Amino acid sequence: MKTFTIQNFELQCGSVLPKAQLVYQTYGELRGDRRNVILYPTSYGAQHTDIEWLIRADSILDPSKWFIIIPNMFGNGLSSSPSNFEACGLAEQGFWFTHLDNVTAQEKLLREVFGIEQLALVYGWSMGAQQAYHWGAIYGDRVERIAAICGTAKTTEHNRIFLESLRFALTSDPTWNGHEFTDIPDRGFRTFARIYASWAASQAYYREGLYYQFGYESLEDYLLRGWEAGYRKRDPRNLMAMIDTWLRCDLSDNPIYQKDYALAMKAIQAKTLVMPSTTDLYFTPDDCAREAAMIPDAEYCPIPSIWGHRAGNPYQNPEDEQFIRQAISKLLAR
Repeated sequence: MKTFTIQNFELQCGSVLPKAQLVYQTYGELRGDRRNVILYPTSYGAQHTDIEWLIRADSILDPSKWFIIIPNMFGNGLSSSPSNFEACGLAEQGFWFTHLDNVTAQEKLLREVFGIEQLALVYGWSMGAQQAYHWGAIYGDRVERIAAICGTAKTTEHNRIFLESLRFALTSDPTWNGHEFTDIPDRGFRTFARIYASWAASQAYYREGLYYQFGYESLEDYLLRGWEAGYRKRDPRNLMAMIDTWLRCDLSDNPIYQKDYALAMKAIQAKTLVMPSTTDLYFTPDDCAREAAMIPDAEYCPIPSIWGHRAGNPYQNPEDEQFIRQAISKLLAR
């Protein structure tokens, strides 16, 4: 794990980070021509150690062939985040991160540290897919392929309601004083985790009780150990920061496209694989198919799964992992 520091990094919201920190991890070896690069941004609540499981020779991203870089998203607790204000030099309230901030910092990392000008693939799941789309629109001639797994280029109104419910779950806790948490928001975490779990997997997943195969004794046990315990490892301020980034996800909301969504989607030149889950409740197949139709060289390839949104990160699900692996192998061969 390494840290790339950017001095006086101006965020899209207008705030300036005196020392923006982008924490990243690399896998495999960079070829002499620097053309074997895959960028793999993180997703909501995740750090690179949570998503690196698929980087192995017998899985989705093969480090024996590709040089893979995972940049940790701003707000995730490793890169500049509310929890490490002191390290990044920002002590003000009311700022936020956007995906424009994320990809701008990532581009500087690739160019200044590695001399990388071209990406063979940007692979992303969920909020990672949002960043992949931003790469395709903002640095279009430098991205050969995009794999957008269970994510959209613009947050829908329906998705916004889910995100607002998460934010209200945390800030409704008695430890929130309107500006900060004065203690651990136990009630907030409990509510937050149950909202998240209800959306992350499909109705069929729960109906068939698939979680029992992983050693959970009951639905309540699954919610406590499978969801709540995981989010309690994260600083609630960081969870809110990443919600704010997700809420503001709009590929066209930047100086280049000036909120012309259709123009931004049309500008993506990369061979793009749009891969939702057929049962995803966050990023529905209909929403993803609509966006695929707006991208000139896009292939729509839904994952046939009852795992819902979690089909896109199938660390417990070999069948969906194999489906994604075959699709990515085909994409990289194009």
